[in-house]
Parts: sequence; C-alpha cells; structure tokens
Amino acid sequence: MLGAVEVIGLTLVAAVFTAMAQYLFKLNVKEFEFSMGRIVAVLSRKGTVAGVCLYFVGLVFYIYALSNEPTISLVYPIFASTFIFVLLISKFTLNEPINARRVLGMLLITAGIGVVALTFPV
Repeated sequence: MLGAVEVIGLTLVAAVFTAMAQYLFKLNVKEFEFSMGRIVAVLSRKGTVAGVCLYFVGLVFYIYALSNEPTISLVYPIFASTFIFVLLISKFTLNEPINARRVLGMLLITAGIGVVALTFPV
C-alpha cells in the first residue's frame, strides 16, 4: 500500500496525461457531428488515437491511485488539477488568453486541492 504522498503524485500524473489527451482531442476535432462517417473519421486520426492512448494511460494511473487509497474523497479532488493543467497547456500551446478570472479560478482550484490533501495524514 502506498502512502498519501505517492497517491497524490500518481493522481497528478494521471491528471497530466488526461490534460494532454484533452489537448490532442482539441487539435484533432475541429468540427464534430453525430454521424457514423464523421465519428469514424475523427476516431481514425492519429492525433485522436494518441489522445485516447494518453487518456488510457491516465486512467491506469488514476485506477492505481484509487486502489492504493481507501478514500476516493482524497483522489478525486486532486484529479481536479486536470483543469489547471488544461489551462496551462492551452495557454502555452494554443495561445488561449488567461485573464484575471481564470487565474483566480486556478488559484481557487489549487487552494481547494490543498485543503483536501491536508485533511489526510501523510
């Protein structure tokens, strides 16, 4: 059984892989409609396949973290760091703007994760 620090680390790694998958999905799905032909076309793109693979790797890390921590109430809030990673990736790769409200939101998420993490013994 892993300790809380290792579980937090695994969960953060899962969040990074999931955020990178979201980035690849954004790059490869410019337009989407619910038709079988369009779905197959999107899913057959290399970037989309790579995103699915990253999502799967993130899922494996996440499940491993869950299996080593008896409380989902620690792991899941830390996984919310995905929002932070997506914001940073989108800023530095897609040049999306980060305004004061987004910074505030990112700080609130970080503070919330910190508060939740501090409620568990290390």
